Amino acid sequence: MIASQKSSLLALFGTEQMTKATLTAAILGSIGLLTSAGMTAGMTASSAQSADYSVGRHLAETVCSACHQTSADSSPGKNPDAPSFVDVSQMPSTNELAIKVFLRSSHPTMPNFILSPEEIDSVAAYILSLRN
Repeated sequence: MIASQKSSLLALFGTEQMTKATLTAAILGSIGLLTSAGMTAGMTASSAQSADYSVGRHLAETVCSACHQTSADSSPGKNPDAPSFVDVSQMPSTNELAIKVFLRSSHPTMPNFILSPEEIDSVAAYILSLRN
């Protein structure tokens, strides 16, 4: 997260003791506001034809599980600050477009994985499938 984003979030929440869930919700909420304002040119909220839930699950299990818990019955990730995919799927601000924007953006606390558009679509489909 860049310093200006952190400052904005701190101003909004008024504390430096934000939990990982609060921080993630704030980031996804901000993405949701940007997408609803039409600021993500060239992206649509409709499901991509290339989305494959099983490919997304495989990527989550092989790439993301090093830090994140990727399903309700998987082992917790090694990074206690990395939210579980189930928790991300349950956030009110989580939608397909917000996940896609998040996965296309770099984050200082995450490895800089470069996923193809099809892989991003598939990971988004997998995360959304975790909603109960």
